[in-house]
Amino acid sequence: QVQLVESGGGLVQAGGSLRLSCAASGSIFRLDAMGWYRQAPGKQRELVAVITSGGSTNYGDSVKGRFTMSRDNAKNTVVLQMNSLKPEDTAVYYCNAVVTTPQMYTFNSWGQGTQVTVSS
Repeated sequence: QVQLVESGGGLVQAGGSLRLSCAASGSIFRLDAMGWYRQAPGKQRELVAVITSGGSTNYGDSVKGRFTMSRDNAKNTVVLQMNSLKPEDTAVYYCNAVVTTPQMYTFNSWGQGTQVTVSS
């Protein structure tokens, strides 16, 4: 089986920063695209950022210029650096990965989520 574990969430005041990490482990042959999604109460889950295996990134309009996603392929980890945080960034943040197992089975895996709360 494959596990994705997020860390780094917490409470921060508006204008502050947080760094989220996601570590993938288990029966992994290759990780391809990985992403961060978030979901606030009463809202749909939305894409925050995505990164390809080669390091190319795309961001949701609401976080462009404030968030930066990166990856360490050797460690099967991704990081989301969040700066200039706003109260509307408050949500549960989820890590996602396209995983290929040694048996060449490819699927999407999700982490359990980590809470980010930004106070005004």
